[in-house]
Amino acid sequence: MTTPKLKNVDEYITKCPKEVQDKLRKIRAAIREAAPGATERTDYFEMPGYSYKGYDYQGMFVWFSFKKPYVRLHVRPPVIQNHKKELTGYTTTKAIVSFPADKTVPILLVKKLVRASVKVMKGKT
Repeated sequence: MTTPKLKNVDEYITKCPKEVQDKLRKIRAAIREAAPGATERTDYFEMPGYSYKGYDYQGMFVWFSFKKPYVRLHVRPPVIQNHKKELTGYTTTKAIVSFPADKTVPILLVKKLVRASVKVMKGKT
């Protein structure tokens, strides 16, 4: 049995536990503010993502998700590596920073990482 594809970001957020929905909405708002005019979509990786036309990977530069016990921000490498000091104390991978779902999400840091991911994308041909 296949899972039906998400229609939009609101649907993704609504399907997450109530206790993290507000955090996801705040991350969404931060992304929209840091990357005005980006296309919001759910068709790439089946999670909320943002893109600008004309770049590699269909212009995708950031995603967000919930995976218990974290709300996560997915960015292009090497953004995480370039911001290691600021991310001390958070769980990270090459392209994901995980914020504990029971803590406040650092929105200014989210915006900074989004802007950095856009710069990385725009620097690729």
